[in-house]
Amino acid sequence: MKLRPLHDRVIVKRIESETKTASGIVIPDNAAEKPDQGEVLAVGPGKKTDKGDIIGLNVKVGDRVLFGKYSGQTVKVDGDELLVMKEDDLFAVVEK
Repeated sequence: MKLRPLHDRVIVKRIESETKTASGIVIPDNAAEKPDQGEVLAVGPGKKTDKGDIIGLNVKVGDRVLFGKYSGQTVKVDGDELLVMKEDDLFAVVEK
């Protein structure tokens, strides 16, 4: 199955966090917080203005983004857990 987001929505896949601390302590899955970083897999065409013009999104496929812990709607696609969220829910793009 392939998802194509509508309007100003984006599809994001969470980037898993490290389960071991710098000192070597392993953090169990149930104690680890969900990461708030992800990779953009798909973007919608943009938001439509009252005049019918489309304003494009500021993110693109492949961008690494920051978002709130409870942002977006979780969906399962082919066994992967993905997030569908509005561009407004994104905080920043992580530059490499």
